Amino acid sequence: MYFVGMTTAQSSIMRVFPRWARFLQLGDVGIQGIDCRWHDDPHVYRRVVEFIRDDPLSRGALVTTHKIDLLRSCRNLFDALDPHAELMGEVSCIAKRGGRLCGSAKDPISSGLALEAFLPDGHWINTRADTFVLGAGGSAIAITSYLLAAWHGRDRPARLIVSNRSPARLGEMAAIHRRLDADFAVEYYCTPHPADNDTILASLSPGSLVINATGLGKDAPGSPLTDAAIFPPRGWAWDFNYRGDLGFLRQARAREKERQLHVIDGWTYFLHGWTRVIAEVFGIEIPVKGPRFDELARLAEEVR
Repeated sequence: MYFVGMTTAQSSIMRVFPRWARFLQLGDVGIQGIDCRWHDDPHVYRRVVEFIRDDPLSRGALVTTHKIDLLRSCRNLFDALDPHAELMGEVSCIAKRGGRLCGSAKDPISSGLALEAFLPDGHWINTRADTFVLGAGGSAIAITSYLLAAWHGRDRPARLIVSNRSPARLGEMAAIHRRLDADFAVEYYCTPHPADNDTILASLSPGSLVINATGLGKDAPGSPLTDAAIFPPRGWAWDFNYRGDLGFLRQARAREKERQLHVIDGWTYFLHGWTRVIAEVFGIEIPVKGPRFDELARLAEEVR
């Protein structure tokens, strides 16, 4: 199995995967990282996908950071895409089925599972708080799509706000949201400077959720906020990253006591993200909760 990212050797999955493989009885399997540059040349992505497709020993891959760029460069190489991949224009999982190369987008599932793991039931109804998503890439599209889902009914944020340095990415996200037919208005802001995000942050109501989905703090150093940023009181600060310089996480923890914040890193998201893809690549069932999932979490935590 392959891991397509930027700094794959530093990921905990390199230590976790062998333990999981033994527990799941996957047999004689290994994991190998493939590092690409941020927004790499389309030919690079095509070489990666063609290799996985043509190599008989390759079962599939998890894709991070490059999910949108990879599908944009390689769409015609896939024999099938799942509805999430078609809707969001990204692939986070590459798997083979009966000689067919299949692409899927697992983040709407895994990000929703990670959010449900820490946010209290009925939070939005009870607080009428907001959600502010920093970033407009694949992970941001996934979590906003989850939050916009009609099946939540009234249990959705009072406001859903998205910011990004690139207006083009915001436009792509807005187009995806329109295809969801969500009866919910999303606010989009182009924020080329961290101080612009600080201004939005200061407008959030108590109990609001702030998500760093930019990749800053892992794929590149820094944070989308300045150190002067004021988090909402009794709010939730969720960094999708769990490794790197974790600038956003550091800023939130510095204000944790003062603002009565709940600060969450990306570890649970990591667990759900990888287990959903491993299940797809190897064609096995992996539960999303219960004793079997708890054991996978324990095995991972020991080598975190």
